[in-house]
Amino acid sequence: MLDTVFSDAVLNTVNHKRVYRIYCALELNLRIKSRKRLKRDIPDALAVPEAPNITWSKDFLADRLADGRQFRLLNVLDDFNREGLGIEVDFSLPAERVIRSLNRIIEWRGKHHSG
Repeated sequence: MLDTVFSDAVLNTVNHKRVYRIYCALELNLRIKSRKRLKRDIPDALAVPEAPNITWSKDFLADRLADGRQFRLLNVLDDFNREGLGIEVDFSLPAERVIRSLNRIIEWRGKHHSG
């Protein structure tokens, strides 16, 4: 229908807003495509250990002070009772420091049983 109203040169330069305006002027129904939603699997429930010291969670966090300096935190938690086993805070946490902190927790609590 638009072919009869406009020439080919005009149709090649028509954008979606102009098409919508023309459709509204001619009182035509504009088909609006619905978005396709992705089907996602339901995630598995988190496994809760049966006793303390079976699994630990390690998490790194970062934040900034009021003066703009950034600091980092290493948190180690026991997954059974969510006990905080250790928190290491500094402006820089190199790998050696993380290893030293984890070894200190292992000396205190014993090595966690992974399984």
